[in-house]
Amino acid sequence: MTRGAETKQKTARRFVGRVTLVMTFFALLASSLVARAVYLQVLDKDFLNRQADMRHLRTESISAHRGTILDRNGEPLAISTPVDSIWVNPQEFASAVDKIPQLAKALELKPETLMRRITRSMDKEFLYLKRHLNPSAAERVMAMKLPGINVQREYRRYYPASEVTGHLVGFTNIDDQGQEGLELAMNYWLEGEPGAKRVLKDRFGRSIENVESIRPPHHGKDLRTSIDLRLQYLAYRTLKAAVKAHNARSGSVVILDIKTGEVLAMVNQPTYNPNDRSQFVAERYRNRAITDIFEPGSSIKPIIVAAALESGQYRPSSVIDTAPGYIQVGAKTIKDSRNLGRISLTTILALSSNVGMAKLAMTLPPDQLWGTMSQFGLGEMTSSGFPGESAGMLTHFSNWRQIGQATIAYGYGVSVTPLQLAQAYATIGNGGVMHPVSLFAVEDTVVGERVISAETAFAVRRMMEEVVRPDGTGNKASVDGYRVAGKTGTAWKFSKGGYSTDKYFSVFAGLAPVSNPRLVTVVVIDEPSKELYYGSDVAAPVFSNIMTESLRLLAVPPDAMPARDPGSLIQAMADRDASQ
Repeated sequence: MTRGAETKQKTARRFVGRVTLVMTFFALLASSLVARAVYLQVLDKDFLNRQADMRHLRTESISAHRGTILDRNGEPLAISTPVDSIWVNPQEFASAVDKIPQLAKALELKPETLMRRITRSMDKEFLYLKRHLNPSAAERVMAMKLPGINVQREYRRYYPASEVTGHLVGFTNIDDQGQEGLELAMNYWLEGEPGAKRVLKDRFGRSIENVESIRPPHHGKDLRTSIDLRLQYLAYRTLKAAVKAHNARSGSVVILDIKTGEVLAMVNQPTYNPNDRSQFVAERYRNRAITDIFEPGSSIKPIIVAAALESGQYRPSSVIDTAPGYIQVGAKTIKDSRNLGRISLTTILALSSNVGMAKLAMTLPPDQLWGTMSQFGLGEMTSSGFPGESAGMLTHFSNWRQIGQATIAYGYGVSVTPLQLAQAYATIGNGGVMHPVSLFAVEDTVVGERVISAETAFAVRRMMEEVVRPDGTGNKASVDGYRVAGKTGTAWKFSKGGYSTDKYFSVFAGLAPVSNPRLVTVVVIDEPSKELYYGSDVAAPVFSNIMTESLRLLAVPPDAMPARDPGSLIQAMADRDASQ
């Protein structure tokens, strides 16, 4: 064999060896891949299933809506409506950033704003783009089929009565958590518990199948309030007109059911619309009827008279000499509008004599006077449970001076809320028994606490009835067909450096019908700035309008129908028969 042939043979053997080695390598590689495939798909197939699930199965939250807030008759005051929120996984959306202009248009956002928000969150897997869209708008966004874009069902609070019940019901934040009013006070009752489910999604992040339920949602419980929406509308409309007519700074009205202590209506001005978040300013949304205090002026006098009658020293006919129309107490001179002379306790109340009330109060033991006022709930929060409620102010009698005991008799040196004053008058109307104030419908009879005797309560009601007579200071609070008992109040406002002589609170508090009291209404007008500012001119007519319609709506029987001559009745019947 030649040398050349031998060399070729060696080269061929090396080539065959390398080919064999390569073929063996690929055969072993193929065998290992086949073995791995068999292992994964047959022996360990759960691994691939887990990996697939990680890419396509997701756990989603199932939103739970809040309970509905209702008035006493079942009318909705706050309900939850379904809305959709759009969110994005920025990492998945990275491949579609060129679609941001179209997405921004669909979401009604500025493209540059949306671009900035997404690019700043590339290290995250969740980012809200727009909350609380209408489901139809969210559907249009999802129809774009952009990667990483997802939709989440949520609920948004809606208030059908808007500003009419805004102060009482309050509002929630964007996450549906109570922030003010009953929404905050009863958040634990109203809020629901979200559920969870496992869903299968496609590559666009859309849910294509519900795989299993992990935890069912528990929706919030409904809340039935004591409010009668009919009376609420009536009080709102009447108060709004009065505040506007007198160019007042603000105003409040409270209506209580004397028999149960339920709040049937509670309104304030100025008000706000809880459906419009741009109006969420504390000056507008705070419930002044519960949070704001004022010196009640002469509207406190029935409570002072009750204390006097309870002391046993006085009767309604007891006489006090108010001559010469003023009294000097320390450095202060207390005056009446004129010299009323010797007048009874009933007349003192009817004509609102400050001199008579001051003399009366100074004859009472301070501890007994303070004790009676405290039992009426002054200086203490009511049982309403409303967030931010004020306790008012009633200084302990051990800190009283003689001038303080005198001025407290006509409403200075003591501060109350409209709700506190309403509760005190309701106690007089309920025969001296105080019921807890309730913002929720009362199903069962609540046992009250006796504050004064039934005889004293009856006497004070009869005395207050004289206030509303034609010659009384509260004659503009009268209601046709009903006996009304009440008291006016006009108080200077306290300002920096002392009392302002041109800023007033105008007040009227009263109850009806006197023969069988059903309703108490308190009207407070803050700073009426036109010519009229007395409670008798500003607040009393508001009371009359509200009470007239309220008694009619509740079908309360009249107790002061004019007596008819039997002869005229017979003649009327004869005329009717003759016309038929």
